Amino acid sequence: MERQFVIVTGASTGIGYELARICAQQGFDLLIAADEPEIEKAAAKLRSEPGAAAVDALHVDLATEGGVAQLYAAAKGRAVDVLMANAGRGLGHAFLDQNLDRICEVIDTNVTGTTSLLHKVGNEMRRRNKGRILITGSIAGFTPGSFQAVYNASKSYLNSLSFALREELRDTEVSVTCLMPGATETAFFERADMLDTKVGSEPKDDPALVARAGFDAMMNAKGDVVTGFKNKMQSAIANVTPSELLAKQHRKVAEPGTAKHEPAK
Repeated sequence: MERQFVIVTGASTGIGYELARICAQQGFDLLIAADEPEIEKAAAKLRSEPGAAAVDALHVDLATEGGVAQLYAAAKGRAVDVLMANAGRGLGHAFLDQNLDRICEVIDTNVTGTTSLLHKVGNEMRRRNKGRILITGSIAGFTPGSFQAVYNASKSYLNSLSFALREELRDTEVSVTCLMPGATETAFFERADMLDTKVGSEPKDDPALVARAGFDAMMNAKGDVVTGFKNKMQSAIANVTPSELLAKQHRKVAEPGTAKHEPAK
């Protein structure tokens, strides 16, 4: 029997790497991608996993249409059984203080690039009437993100897109699952320049546990999964709280200088 073929984006570290590791342990063939050269080291580690099959890596910028096309071409015409659209960028500080180029990088990666990849692979899956899609959204998508405005808005888009796409594919054998984690112990906050914030300095969720929850939900064809009891409570409260109040609350955790202790070096 032919092994299942999986594409995982943003797989060099964090949740993406842990998703890829689970797939490697399941014996799936992998094509992993990220916008940093560490993706090659990640691939080498994945190849050593018990039961691992083929693992191909691609260092590519998925914020560009050319990068998305390069990733799609790297599949070499092979049918994609599972797409884990996990690539994403974060950005802290006040919106008007942020560099516009970095703002566009967040939008192009989280929104434009992800949308393009979903459209390409999703059409292929629909033609075959077979496949699974896991989109990494976030509970941040439920909250106006003061001092993290563009990132939260991009995750709101992904959350919404995943539910809409799932409904449109309801009568097919293609499932769409949205993984909505809270703050997770990854390099995200360092890259987003948020180590001096309360959310950046506090303990966070284990990416391996987050990935496992997302993988299991996808394999069971569930529509979504919010990881962790605290995050479930936050998302439930956000649904009944006025947006103005949510924005004020988010400021308390994301504004620079709100860290309770000096960030680890």
